[in-house]
Amino acid sequence: MDRRVVSAIVLMMAIAMLPAVMFKRPPAPPPGQDTVVTTAPAPAAAPATPLGAGAAMVAAPDSTLPTIQPERVIRVTSPLFRYGVSTRGGGLVEASLEGFRSMNPAEAGAASQIVPAGADLLNFLVVAGRDTLAIRDWDFTPSSDNLVAGTAPLTLTASRGGVSVELQYRFVPDNYLIAVQGRVTGLGPNGGTLLVGMGEGLRNTESDSVEHHREAAIVTKGLSESEKHALAGLDAGVATTYAGPFEWVGVKSKYFVTALFAVDSLESGRSSGRISGVWARPHDASEGSLGADILASMALPADGGFAYSLYAGPMEYPRLRAMGHDFYDVNPYGWPGFRTIIRPVAVAARWLLVKMHELGISYGLALILFGILIRLALWPLNQKAMRASMQMQVVQPLLKEIQERHKDDPQRLQQEMFKLYKEYNVNPLGGCWPMLLPMPVLFALFFVFQNTIELRGAGFLWIDDLSRYDPLYIIPLVMGLSMDLVSKVGQMGMEPNPQMKMMLYLMPVMMTVLFAKFAAGLNLYYAVQNIASVPQQWLLAQERMKRNPAPPAAPPAPVKPAGKKK
Repeated sequence: MDRRVVSAIVLMMAIAMLPAVMFKRPPAPPPGQDTVVTTAPAPAAAPATPLGAGAAMVAAPDSTLPTIQPERVIRVTSPLFRYGVSTRGGGLVEASLEGFRSMNPAEAGAASQIVPAGADLLNFLVVAGRDTLAIRDWDFTPSSDNLVAGTAPLTLTASRGGVSVELQYRFVPDNYLIAVQGRVTGLGPNGGTLLVGMGEGLRNTESDSVEHHREAAIVTKGLSESEKHALAGLDAGVATTYAGPFEWVGVKSKYFVTALFAVDSLESGRSSGRISGVWARPHDASEGSLGADILASMALPADGGFAYSLYAGPMEYPRLRAMGHDFYDVNPYGWPGFRTIIRPVAVAARWLLVKMHELGISYGLALILFGILIRLALWPLNQKAMRASMQMQVVQPLLKEIQERHKDDPQRLQQEMFKLYKEYNVNPLGGCWPMLLPMPVLFALFFVFQNTIELRGAGFLWIDDLSRYDPLYIIPLVMGLSMDLVSKVGQMGMEPNPQMKMMLYLMPVMMTVLFAKFAAGLNLYYAVQNIASVPQQWLLAQERMKRNPAPPAAPPAPVKPAGKKK
C-alpha cells in the first residue's frame, strides 16, 4: 500500500485519540514463425516442462508457411463498449469503454481505450511436446466483418501444416464479458499446453502517468485468496513465474481491468482453477515501455477443446461482485487481514454516495452531506468519550495523590486506583474505546475515495476531478485550519499544557502537508467532518467549564502613591 496512506492512517489514529488525551491529562517468441522450445510453460497437471524464463526459441521444421494476409480488425459494438478482434492471431486489440472518458491529455476526452497497441491480449501459443505453435501469428478467416453484441457469435478459423484452429467469441451487450470457446485439432493424442496472452498491462487513460504505473498490477485468485503483484515491484527484464492453480488472473490499472476466467464448477458448488500458472517479464528500458509480457498457462486436452472468459472493463464494484469467485478483490477495499472488517463499511459508503448522486446530487455535495451524516451517527460515541474524559479530569488530583502515597507498593496502588474508579463511577478506558469504534470507517474511506471509479472525473467548484488532488491546494488548507479550530475549541476551560499545545499546533500542519496530494474528495470529507464536530466540542467545553469553573483572578497589588519616601 502507498506509504502516504500508511502515514495518514497512523496520524488519524493519533488524532482520533487526542480528545481522550486532551481531556485527561519468456520473453515471447519472435513473430511470424512456429517454434521449438527447450523450456516451456506447463500446467500443474500436464507432463510438459515447467514454465520458465528465457525459453530458447528456434525456427520450426514447417517450411510450407502460407502467404501472410492483410490484418483486419472486426469491430463489435454495444452501448457499453466497442471491442476490436484482429484476424491476425484472433486476439483482442481494442476495448473502448463508451461510458468512461479518457483523462489522458493527449486523447482529448475520447472513450477510454484500455488495450495498448501491439498487446497480445487473447492471442495464444500451443505447446505440444517440444513444438510451440505461435497461433497468435496465424491469419484467421472471420464469420462476419462487423457485428452488434448479442446478435451472433464471431467465429474465426485458421489452419497451417495439418493443424486447424477454430475460435468462437460471444459478446454480452450489457456486460464487459467475452466468452471464448475454441478447438485445436491435429496435435496428436497427448494434447498440450495453451499459453494465453494477457497483454502487457493496460493503456494509460489517466492524467497522472506516474500514478497509473504505480497502480499497474497482476492479481491472481487461487482456490483460497487473491494476491496482488505490482508491476513496478518486479525486476525489469527478469521473468517471474506464479504457480497456480488459479480461478482467474487479472491485469489492472487504477480503475480498469482485463481478467481471464477459467473455472470448473463442481457438483459440490466449489470451483477448481484451470489456470496452472502465470509468467510475467517486465520490459526493460531498451524496449521503450513500462509494461510487461504476461502469459497464462492452461492444459489443452487430447480433443483440443478449451473455453475461458475475459472481462475487459471498469472496476465497478457491483459488476465485479456479480462475476463471483471473489472477483471484487481485484480492486480491494482494505488490505489482507483487515478486509473482512473494512470491506462492508467501504461498500456501504460507496453505495450511499452513488445513491445520492443518482438522486441528482453532485458528488461534491454528496461528500459534504455524507460527512455530516457520519458525524451525526458518531455523535453519541464522541459524546460518551468526551464525558468519560471529563470524569477522569475530576478524579485526576485524587489519582495523583494515591500514586504518590503508594508509589513503593504497586499492588496496593492498583487496589486503591480501582477503588477510586468504582467510587466515582469512572471507566479509565471509557474515553478511548468509543474513539476506536469509528476507525473502520476512517480506514474504509481511504479506499473508497482513492479507488472508486464513480468519483473519477467528478468535478466540484474549481476542482475538475475529486479523485485527484486539489490543484490549488485550497481544500487541504481548509482541512488543516478546521483541525486547528477543533483543537482550540476543545481546549476551552482547560489548564494550559505546553507539551499538548505544541502537539496541537503541529498536527494540523503535518496533516495538511500529508493530505496535500491526496484525493480532493478525501480532503473535502475530512474538512466537513472537522467543521461538523465544532458544535459538539463547544457544547462539551461549556459543560466542562460549568462543572469546573476557573478560579477567580487574584486582586491586583496596591500601587503606592508617587512622591512619598520614608
